[in-house]
Amino acid sequence: MNIINFEMNLFIAVISIYFLSFIFYIVYLIFPRLLYKGKVASSLLLIGVILHTFLIIIRTIETKHPPFQTLYESLSWFSYSVVVAYLIVEWRRKVRLSGIIITAIAIAASLYAVIGLSPEPKPLPPALQSKWFVWHVVVAFSSYAAFVVAFSVEIIFLLLGKRGERYGLDEKMKKLFHRMAYNLILFGFPLLTFGIISGAAWAQEAWGGYWVWDPKETWSLITWMVYVLYLHAKVTPRWVEKRASILNILGFICMIFTFLGVNWLTRLLNIPSLHTY
Repeated sequence: MNIINFEMNLFIAVISIYFLSFIFYIVYLIFPRLLYKGKVASSLLLIGVILHTFLIIIRTIETKHPPFQTLYESLSWFSYSVVVAYLIVEWRRKVRLSGIIITAIAIAASLYAVIGLSPEPKPLPPALQSKWFVWHVVVAFSSYAAFVVAFSVEIIFLLLGKRGERYGLDEKMKKLFHRMAYNLILFGFPLLTFGIISGAAWAQEAWGGYWVWDPKETWSLITWMVYVLYLHAKVTPRWVEKRASILNILGFICMIFTFLGVNWLTRLLNIPSLHTY
């Protein structure tokens, strides 16, 4: 068995464990009194992320560079980052309800990588042989992970609505959910800001210009502006809850479009872009 086949089998094993975790999160959501189901879901997710760590280490050794050059690698890193960020939040806050959203997103991203993309590694082009490569990508994906977890918390809160009492979500817990989403975005926003700035510095080094209004640059700025509006809304009394929640969801949509949608759109419409995978 060659290394690529081994990687693919390991990735499929990771996805399978994420899926089992997803099932247990569903059971926990339906029967919240079965607390052990939530613990099983969390334990499976932790096992999955440990295996995913091994997968990333193997990929790094094989390619001899950080594993986020191709879209296949980036999707793997994205799902890994999201799950790690969620597990940290779950461990700190002891809130498992949004695990169903997180596992669904991680599974979708991973399946797209395994089914829709080639796992074959590629040599780093000159533009990526830069000190900015690792800094820019790791920081940007860390911000994405924070935004995804914030989105998952918001969605669960909105979906449960008045049924929140069944899950122990009294007014105090509802405020905690809003605070969690706010803190996650407050954490992710400076990372996104640094990601944009480091990307501009990298562009100057690689292509001789800080900003050329490339589609991905433009949508990164749009995403940044949406989260600026969200943070402003959180200190505006009339916008502090549901309207701010809408901006949280809109920010997530813009972020996903920046990550994936721009790539699809530029290929579909044959739009020149420096950031196409």
